[in-house]
Amino acid sequence: MQNDKSRFKIEFKKRLYTFTLKLIEFLDKLPKDNVSRRIGDQLLRSGISIIGNYIEGQSASSKKDFTNYFNTSLKSANESKLWFALLRDSHRVKQEDVDWFLKELNEISKIFASSILTLKEKK
Repeated sequence: MQNDKSRFKIEFKKRLYTFTLKLIEFLDKLPKDNVSRRIGDQLLRSGISIIGNYIEGQSASSKKDFTNYFNTSLKSANESKLWFALLRDSHRVKQEDVDWFLKELNEISKIFASSILTLKEKK
């Protein structure tokens, strides 16, 4: 059981890292207009915050602190969905260019939300 838990943590961290690398590539290809740049800046902040807070949480000093980092990662994932949707719906990028990101963010959000619920139940 513990081995599965450790494996999941390693795989999840890799998944977040891969997401972040793909995000950087995506942002480099955005149109160079003012609105795209500004939304891209917001997306960069929220997108890299997901893994940043996850990593910070790994060395949290308490369970409450750990849960707070996961909450921040969840909020950042949800915020990132908004920026992707705005880029798509304002026709700055194609639907197919954001589909993978939105699907991945939905799954990442579910993992964080489930983890947070589990952490809160173990009080």
